[in-house]
Amino acid sequence: MHNKKGERMGEVRLEKPEWLKIRPSYDTDFSKIKQALRKRGLVTVCEEAHCPNMAECWHNEGTATFMVLGDTCTRGCKFCAIKTSANGNPVDPFEPQKIASAIREMGLDYAVITSVDRDDLVDGGADHFAQVVQRVKAEHPSGRVEILTGDFQGKFEDIKTVVDAKPDVFAHNIETIKRLHPKVRDLRAKYDQTMQVLRTVKEIDPEMITKSAIMVGLGETEEEVIETMKDLRAVGCDILTIGQYLRPKTKRLAVEEFVTPEQFSRYRKIGEELGFLYVASGPYVRSSYRAGEFFIKSLLQKKEQSKKEEN
Repeated sequence: MHNKKGERMGEVRLEKPEWLKIRPSYDTDFSKIKQALRKRGLVTVCEEAHCPNMAECWHNEGTATFMVLGDTCTRGCKFCAIKTSANGNPVDPFEPQKIASAIREMGLDYAVITSVDRDDLVDGGADHFAQVVQRVKAEHPSGRVEILTGDFQGKFEDIKTVVDAKPDVFAHNIETIKRLHPKVRDLRAKYDQTMQVLRTVKEIDPEMITKSAIMVGLGETEEEVIETMKDLRAVGCDILTIGQYLRPKTKRLAVEEFVTPEQFSRYRKIGEELGFLYVASGPYVRSSYRAGEFFIKSLLQKKEQSKKEEN
């Protein structure tokens, strides 16, 4: 049962603390960005997932995270705003070119490509994902491509298809600690399977930068977050983002705690001590948060320079 505001009866809604109420304002006209997307029928996860950083990212040189394979997910995670169905949208064979053209029009030098889960497709959409990466890199050789994928049901060949497309960063999110996984995620999204995906990426290409994300504020303890960090490091994960869970809809999981900025700073320090190359940790940090892009671009440039010097 729900009351008039949509909360479940008996549910206590936490008041947002002051540090979550102060947000920079941007007067940028986003119509040009939206036009570049809409005329090609493209979707951004920024809009679909109600990302709190959309104004900041779109204000700063039009950074956006493109969502391929449609806007309908075949899974039903309890934290996510994206719509779900047993079957997703028909795959658009022209989408790779559309995204490459939109990136050119928007003037991006760092593109993030993600997707909904597509368990209804034989390969989980791996081949289409790879085609998008290849087309973007072919048309923007100096640009960087970060991908944020689903788990492809843990299938080695599907993961390899995407890795072989040579994205610059391969991201796959663990989302939450092990104890809460069955409560927070769709039951097909298993904790150990996510860890195996990240391990597999490194087995296929040890040089590829891998990345993952944790949401906090869902009832986890500090010890459990640290345990998840250690598990990620054990499978070679290089970059970690940690952000506050914010309920996107009243029918989604409630926020159990608003984590303090001091605790986020502590998580960042612990992560760095554990050996992550970069940790972005803060209330509004999200998996495709642009704060890490500058570091990643610098890291990639250094790796390329090292290879040239070796040769």
